Amino acid sequence: MRFYSGQQRNKGHEGNRTGFSLAGQAFVLQLAVVALIVAAGAVLAVVDARHDSDAATAQEVVDVAVSLARSPGLVDAVRSADPTLRLQPVTEQIRRETGMDFIVVMAPDRTRYTHTDPDRIGQAFTGTIDRALAGQTFTETFTGTLGPSIRAVTPVYDGDTVVALVSAGVTRARIGDEVGAQLSSILAVAIAGLATAAGGSFLIGRRLRRQTHGLGPAELRAMYEHHDAVLHSVHEGLVVFDADGRADVVNDEARRLLDLPAGPVHRDDLPVSLRRTGSGEVRDETHVTEDRVLLVNQDVVTWAGRPIGTVMTIRDHTELRTVLGELDSVRNFAESLRAQAHEAANRLHTVVTMVELGRYREAVEFATAELELSQALVDRMLTAVGDPALAALLLGKVNQAAERSVELTVSDETALETVEPLSAHEGVTLVGNLVDNAIDAATGSADRWVEVTIGRHDEALEVRVTDSGPGMSAELFARAAERGYTTKSDHHGIGLALVHRVVSRHGGTIRTDRAPESAVVVTIPRKDQPE
Repeated sequence: MRFYSGQQRNKGHEGNRTGFSLAGQAFVLQLAVVALIVAAGAVLAVVDARHDSDAATAQEVVDVAVSLARSPGLVDAVRSADPTLRLQPVTEQIRRETGMDFIVVMAPDRTRYTHTDPDRIGQAFTGTIDRALAGQTFTETFTGTLGPSIRAVTPVYDGDTVVALVSAGVTRARIGDEVGAQLSSILAVAIAGLATAAGGSFLIGRRLRRQTHGLGPAELRAMYEHHDAVLHSVHEGLVVFDADGRADVVNDEARRLLDLPAGPVHRDDLPVSLRRTGSGEVRDETHVTEDRVLLVNQDVVTWAGRPIGTVMTIRDHTELRTVLGELDSVRNFAESLRAQAHEAANRLHTVVTMVELGRYREAVEFATAELELSQALVDRMLTAVGDPALAALLLGKVNQAAERSVELTVSDETALETVEPLSAHEGVTLVGNLVDNAIDAATGSADRWVEVTIGRHDEALEVRVTDSGPGMSAELFARAAERGYTTKSDHHGIGLALVHRVVSRHGGTIRTDRAPESAVVVTIPRKDQPE
């Protein structure tokens, strides 16, 4: 399995990309929504400003009209011989000071006494006055001589009699100008809001693009479908860890091989040896769990030049390891036969030479003595060890040890008809690895010997392998027997871990002694005995 950097993956997708990426579509959609909201907000702000301006103007014209109607001297001016002469200058001054577009003082019959346009003085007022004549002050929007305006009309009393009416107003054109002055501020705020929203949308889109690696919806959907199909169909365990050691992906085979429970998985949940792999690259490491022998590879996944996690693949080599163990036993047996054949050839030449020299009696004695020695070893091994696979293993190990100048003996206490409750494969694995470790340890000693004792004690299978080596402390032995890993191609390096797996499977015990000599003792109880 090969992993690519971010740039390489991007190049691979460029040819298939047929539209905006998911991040691009999200940016456009978000920007459109934000623009719509900002535009709607600006329109509402303009409408609200217009409404507020109308309300303020209505209140203002009411205040001006009522103040003028209640001012001292207005009644006297209205009842004078020439009301216009007395009122026109005053109303114009008030109009200019208050910002009104017109102030009209009129008789109850609508005749104007004052007007912004002097030519219209004396003409009839073009607006509603009925409610004012009834004593009410009111406002209205009316199109008069100056155009549409908001005006107020209020009565002028002399005692209980309405002697005149006052109307003050502001044209809608002026109100529009005032709203227009606010419109620039509203637009400025709207543009600033839109720019801020666009910037935020861009940042969100950029983050989304980084998280989705610039892929489009169709590509993400296809990737998910392929990803899901591969995870369920692949026959290798697959675990994908992020940079923090959390597993983003754990397929069914990985959970089965590693005995992982359902739910989230962290690197600390893996078997002990797999936790030690860290987040670096691993190539073809053999790890031994309680039930399986696993071949583990791990690759670092990078994106844009930085590591974003690791991908661990796991293959079950349990059956293969068993076959390799049996093959190793057969190979050792074949090597033993080869050595014996070579030795037999030398002995045969010796016998032939003795015959040619006329030493017939010595030749017969030499041949029968060697035959009796070999046959005695085979007969004794088959008598002491009833299991043929285990007997063949020990015979092969005797010759293998001899080639390394180590004397391997099977003690007189060995007496075993069957390796139950172990299977033949398990018996070969347990005894073979213990003997191999003992031969390795004895090779570096002065005496160079190994002794194997196999029998039953209190109905429990007991295997004791003693050697002339220095032995291991209990602490060192525990670390060596701990389920671990090796990068070696053969069984060496994981021997004690394989032994420990067999012992644990059957609820047995394994211990080491250093006195009076180095020894490893394994005890496997019967199945019907309490563990």
